[in-house]
Amino acid sequence: MPSVCALACLALVPASVLGASLAARGGGDFDYNALSLREVGARNTLDWRMWLEKDGNPISFWHDIPLYPNKSDSSIVNFYVEIPRWTDAKIETKRDEPLNPIFHDEKKKKPRFVASVWPHRSYPFLYGSFPQTWENSNVKHNFTGYVGDNDPMDVFDISGIELAARHGWTRGDADSHRQPGEETTDWKAIVVDVRDPLAKVVDTCLTREAVEDLEKYRPGMKQEFYDWFTYYKVVKGSGLNPIVGKTFQNATFMRKTLAESHGFWRDLILGKEKPGKISTRQTSNPRACKSYVPSKDATKVFGIPEKSNVLPPAAKPKQYDYWYYLDQQFNVIKLPGQVIEVE
Repeated sequence: MPSVCALACLALVPASVLGASLAARGGGDFDYNALSLREVGARNTLDWRMWLEKDGNPISFWHDIPLYPNKSDSSIVNFYVEIPRWTDAKIETKRDEPLNPIFHDEKKKKPRFVASVWPHRSYPFLYGSFPQTWENSNVKHNFTGYVGDNDPMDVFDISGIELAARHGWTRGDADSHRQPGEETTDWKAIVVDVRDPLAKVVDTCLTREAVEDLEKYRPGMKQEFYDWFTYYKVVKGSGLNPIVGKTFQNATFMRKTLAESHGFWRDLILGKEKPGKISTRQTSNPRACKSYVPSKDATKVFGIPEKSNVLPPAAKPKQYDYWYYLDQQFNVIKLPGQVIEVE
């Protein structure tokens, strides 16, 4: 399913809303300390699900976590992690199920994984989504010329490994249902945790390109991640991802795009946009009465399992235990007689 990637930088995230350590900080009245997780099934299987809970009742990762922890500072945003660093399961947000749990995406009725392309081990960063955003599939983006990919906006966190490792993790991908050959806009935004020392030295909006700060303090990182987004689908035969503009857009541009995506999401929840197969059910805004359900009633109303029931993970296919190598033209290098079978 081809998409046109657009890269933007740089926002700060407050202690990212993650699995075992759901402790984001900021203004407002959302109680991050009340969050927990409800996990059911075996990882690496299509039946596995993980719901977000607040005060023990299910809520939506996508629709109920606020985008801005402090509405007066748009440079600081929340995001939730779907794919932990250095893991390879293709996990995203389930668009079409009530309260949008995260799940293991499928292809040909099998769980999807991402191949490790040297020198990176699978996903080289925390990968997830901005809550309360929507890449509008009904509108062509002015910058890319393509409609949105119908998901929340993607984000990757480049915070220091020693910091990110303390967060724990959650994991999920909705089937895009695009026509073959159809191209869509798929934003990827760089963020860094506000507790990372890097956050104190990057310019997040106005005076210069934040990506210049990134190059100064993390030399080579922006090119490495640019290349990764370009070639990470090559091994499975999907070719290179085109990057609009062939560079990162600056933080001011990203903040405007993020605000636009937040507006699209708000219209979606309020019923002003056609949702298609997206479940817009949410627990935080009673005024959006057509999408609202009280969190305390959600387990029963939607038939969600009442408790976690974590089963041993299933084995992943052996072909994802290996690194794959590309030449300077981003072609897969094969050894004599080697057969590569990566979905």
